[in-house]
Amino acid sequence: MMNKFMKIYEDISNQIQEGSLAAGSLLPSENDLADTFQTSRETIRKALKILSEDGYIHKVQGKGSIVLDVKKFAFPISGLVSFKELSKKMGHRAKTHVEMLQEIFPDEGLKEHLKLSRDDTAWEIHRVREIDKERVIFDKDFIVKKMVPGLNKAICQNSIYEYVEEELGLTISFAKKEITVETPTEEDRSYLDLEGFHNIVVVKNFVYLDDTSLFQYTESRHRPDKFRFVDFARRK
Repeated sequence: MMNKFMKIYEDISNQIQEGSLAAGSLLPSENDLADTFQTSRETIRKALKILSEDGYIHKVQGKGSIVLDVKKFAFPISGLVSFKELSKKMGHRAKTHVEMLQEIFPDEGLKEHLKLSRDDTAWEIHRVREIDKERVIFDKDFIVKKMVPGLNKAICQNSIYEYVEEELGLTISFAKKEITVETPTEEDRSYLDLEGFHNIVVVKNFVYLDDTSLFQYTESRHRPDKFRFVDFARRK
């Protein structure tokens, strides 16, 4: 039997996803919610805590709980985080599907991107990110095999960065990023739910270890309606 606070969580999260609780609006107070759901404030607090952790609301001291825009998910431009780390806030809303994992001999363009010699091989990984039951991100990863041996589908399903750092003991340090808007390819359309969409946002990442070795080139291909790319800037 589902706990009372989880029922409240599902009720409120469904209202947010359906739009009956609009992004930017304030939730009713804890007292009002307790009256509405005929329960204690402690139970309401438990539900609000999970809603906050899963990215549905933002709690502001002295103001209340503000409904977040769950139809768009914020990706940091200057940060370097894995999808697993980003998706923790989304709870059950996010899934990863590993569509391909293979060892390849890179073509000349990819050799240039990854600074590979003639005999070096790379992993090619295709992963589709599903959010709210829609396939909206297609990640194409190319990783230098000699730097990251032993990849398998279970690792790719979970987190490649976690494997690199915790199992291989390497330190991922920085990335160079390029963002473009492009026309979807047939490959994009085969992987993503793009009906009615004529553009995708492509984020190209060149990712380096702390010894400045380039170990990964990634194209993260996003359906444009779901995502906003954010950064923090300060005038000096």
